[in-house]
Amino acid sequence: MPNEVRRCCGGRGTAEGAQGGSRSRLSGLRCERLPDAEEGAAVRGDRPPPPAMNSLEQAEDLKAFERRLTEYIACLQPATGRWRMILIVVSVCTATGAWNWLIDPETQKVSFFTSLWNHPFFTISCITLIGLFFAGIHKRVVAPSIIAARCRTVLAEYNMSCDD
Repeated sequence: MPNEVRRCCGGRGTAEGAQGGSRSRLSGLRCERLPDAEEGAAVRGDRPPPPAMNSLEQAEDLKAFERRLTEYIACLQPATGRWRMILIVVSVCTATGAWNWLIDPETQKVSFFTSLWNHPFFTISCITLIGLFFAGIHKRVVAPSIIAARCRTVLAEYNMSCDD
């Protein structure tokens, strides 16, 4: 029974692996087993529902969630700042090397690979920049924004909001 399919009474989707009739702390919807999830399975109504949370407990939970989310995003800021500085330095080096590569009169006279060989600063900085993007620096630079956007998406399903 650990992989039975459940659907919330509000019809907001299914969850796998849920046990028994449970009530979500955020949504307040009672989840029950689907009759067709298991051959001859009855809807679980033999257990009393868990006690409902009062508004004070809900407010405390929301405050704790907000503090934890703020703390987590604040912890990401130093690393995000370092990745931004690395990206800026490598981008400026690549732009400077590209400018020197383009204004060099020899670049037009020799082959492409020879011109890259003649400008190792541009070649190395360009390879480094490409390597950083393959390593995912673009995600690390905006990680707090990604997390906040995902939280906004999840909280919107519960008619709640989250700002930066």
